[in-house]
Amino acid sequence: MDDPPTPDRSSSPHVVVSNRQDLTVDEPALAALAERVLAGEGAPDGELSLSFVSSEEMAQLHVTYSGEPGPTDVLAFPMGEDGLLGDVVICPAEAGRSNEDLEPELRLLVVHGTLHLLGHDHEDPGDKLDMWSRQERYSGVHLEDQE
Repeated sequence: MDDPPTPDRSSSPHVVVSNRQDLTVDEPALAALAERVLAGEGAPDGELSLSFVSSEEMAQLHVTYSGEPGPTDVLAFPMGEDGLLGDVVICPAEAGRSNEDLEPELRLLVVHGTLHLLGHDHEDPGDKLDMWSRQERYSGVHLEDQE
């Protein structure tokens, strides 16, 4: 019997992970979650880079690209060119400050950053309601008082 064909990664969005920090994260599960969001949102073919970084690296990125001092929990850098959808950068140490249960917080941040890459935002109250609804659906994390 023949083996099933290998999926052609060039024909659907896929995620590449880089882990440059010390906390344990479930890289395969979080990459699969990002892929589900991309597929569910009808993202174009291409590659999303998902990076987990230290507080120090995130602080440097935050000041360089947002002009704000100190680390944050997630940054998204849309690209949309040459087959690159963009980068989602997450700082697990900062995420742990928001929620002692790190696993659901990381799921939420992966979804949040991926949705930002796809053009969703939460500045306007209506947009925020839509984005929070999508985050809950994909992450399974209920967002009562998230800002």
